[in-house]
Amino acid sequence: MTVGRQQVTQARRIVVKVGSSSLTTASGGLDADRVDALVDVLATVRSGGEKEIVLVSSGAIAAGLAPLGLARRPKDLARQQAAASVGQGLLVARYTASFARYGVRVGQVLLTSDDTSRRAHYRNAYRTLDQLLTMGAVPVVNENDTVATDEIRFGDNDRLAALVAHLVRADLLVLLSDVDGLYDGDPARPGSSRIDEVRGPADIGHVEIGSAGKAGVGTGGMVTKVEAARIAAAAGVPVVLTSAVRAADALAGRATGTFFHRTGRRSTDRLLWLAHASTPQGALILDDGAVDAVVRGRKSLLPAGIAAVEGDFSAGDPVELRDARGAAVARGLVNFDAKEIPQLLGRSTRELAQELGPEYEKEVVHRDDLVVLHP
Repeated sequence: MTVGRQQVTQARRIVVKVGSSSLTTASGGLDADRVDALVDVLATVRSGGEKEIVLVSSGAIAAGLAPLGLARRPKDLARQQAAASVGQGLLVARYTASFARYGVRVGQVLLTSDDTSRRAHYRNAYRTLDQLLTMGAVPVVNENDTVATDEIRFGDNDRLAALVAHLVRADLLVLLSDVDGLYDGDPARPGSSRIDEVRGPADIGHVEIGSAGKAGVGTGGMVTKVEAARIAAAAGVPVVLTSAVRAADALAGRATGTFFHRTGRRSTDRLLWLAHASTPQGALILDDGAVDAVVRGRKSLLPAGIAAVEGDFSAGDPVELRDARGAAVARGLVNFDAKEIPQLLGRSTRELAQELGPEYEKEVVHRDDLVVLHP
């Protein structure tokens, strides 16, 4: 067994993500046998009490298609939300019944990116998930498709799974789909071979990665899975990418799928969510001095360093910080509405406090709410 696969067997807290195509029939309904087969594996892994499982499950929208008479996944957001509303209940009911065969309870956790990029919400999400695990339940996590808008959607559950793995301080992320790993070419073509291990981006720089899934009921593809693996590995969480039918082998540390080694260090910093799960609602253009202070000095953004403001946002929204050439250098949660900022441009906080009041003696973006994109 390689060093990487040993990390799989030693992992105590594991996040497992399963895609829609691994749970549903071609017509869009839930496949009870597939759900039960996955639950059989997960329940066995955690049966000794030494391992904890967080399940990030797609399938809500797909499960809602057939009951609503939809032949395929709708493209408009409103009908996607309607399908998710019907399907999410069916999905969790199926998991509840399936895990009950082993005397295991499940807890539903629905997230939007807004829930986890803001400091208080991030702490609440962690506490809920951690408490469910402490009490012996299996959290079933999904994006809150019924209320999420285009501006606050994760876009795919692969990325959500990577961020959840970081949130719960997992020891391992397992991404399950209908493909048994990352290949150096189209898996359907003769001569393509599976890549066993990835130690860094250079190992797959030559690989042309497809973007479409086979079944047509999900939003992901190999591109989203590799990106999710990159995010998790950079946050210190190793990743196994394989097919749902090989889940037992993957969790046993056998040589299946593709293993992504850690490329970064573990942290408890919620700013990973801000960098990867938020959509900027506007932009602040910084002068050269402010760029240097924010990017290299890791300091808060003060009004004196802002040259211009773009967009219509409210206090607490994520905004992009750009240099004079328009390149995004950072992202942060802003402390003022867009309409307030023009009167602050280029002025010191002391001057603003004297003229406008003490509530203006604060940073536009505090360093604790700021992530550098290109250090």
